[in-house]
Amino acid sequence: MKLLAKFNLMLVILFGAGLLLVSQLSRGFLENNAREQVRQQAKLMISSARSTRDYTEEELDPLLEKTPDHAQRFLPQTIPFYAATVTFNHLRKDYPDYTYKEAALNPTNPRDRADQWEADIIDYFRDHTNGPMLFGERQTPTGSSIYLAQPIVASQGCLECHGSPANAPPTEISTYGSANGFGWKANEVVGAQIVSVPTEVPLAIARQAFQTLLLYLSVTFLVTLAVIDVGLYYIVIVPLRKLSATADLVSKGDLSQPEFVVKGKDEIAQVAGSFNRMYVSLIKAMQMLEE
Repeated sequence: MKLLAKFNLMLVILFGAGLLLVSQLSRGFLENNAREQVRQQAKLMISSARSTRDYTEEELDPLLEKTPDHAQRFLPQTIPFYAATVTFNHLRKDYPDYTYKEAALNPTNPRDRADQWEADIIDYFRDHTNGPMLFGERQTPTGSSIYLAQPIVASQGCLECHGSPANAPPTEISTYGSANGFGWKANEVVGAQIVSVPTEVPLAIARQAFQTLLLYLSVTFLVTLAVIDVGLYYIVIVPLRKLSATADLVSKGDLSQPEFVVKGKDEIAQVAGSFNRMYVSLIKAMQMLEE
């Protein structure tokens, strides 16, 4: 095997070992980073939904209550739950994998009723009233899913519609009835804002980042190998081939060869200098024998 092939084989083995080590170390890091990215996006979505709820309750609802339609029919636009959900549905056009639900244990609208796992989250917030956002992972019929949840605490304004049926707007009673959505108390955790996303989403992000990393590393290696090969060829291989060809002719008795041109002070130049001295000594020895 020639010198350049041996050198390339050594580099390929070293790069393969390094690539294997990098892949093992980077995969977990990229997956954790992708999960954190999804978590931050979900956190931003919950904050946006919370802002929509506050805006609806503090500014939009007081305005709509003064309209003639409000006294004649129920306007869902005055309900913070409704406003946050509709706003998020518009956001899903850009983030179709994310789902949002304002789950409650005793909602006015049956579609907002908490499932069992959502009820467990609400119960957790009731037991940990000062706890932070809850981030976790659960198994679903379609696979693993990541969720981020934040408690919904009933404010004094919520009691106008959710305190007692007697005090609720007549249009609300005519729309949803008086069986559900009442009995709330101020400062009580009544539900949770929950953003869910399939675990496959961050894993896909991590896989894409991992493939991109491997691609960049491979391209960098190939370019580096090509540059090293070119340098090795002209700095080492070409001079050695010329020196080998000259030595071969001299060994066959051809003493008409000029001295090998020496440039630089590296090991190749030292070998060439040694060869030239040996060649000159050989010529002198042959001349002495002839005399």
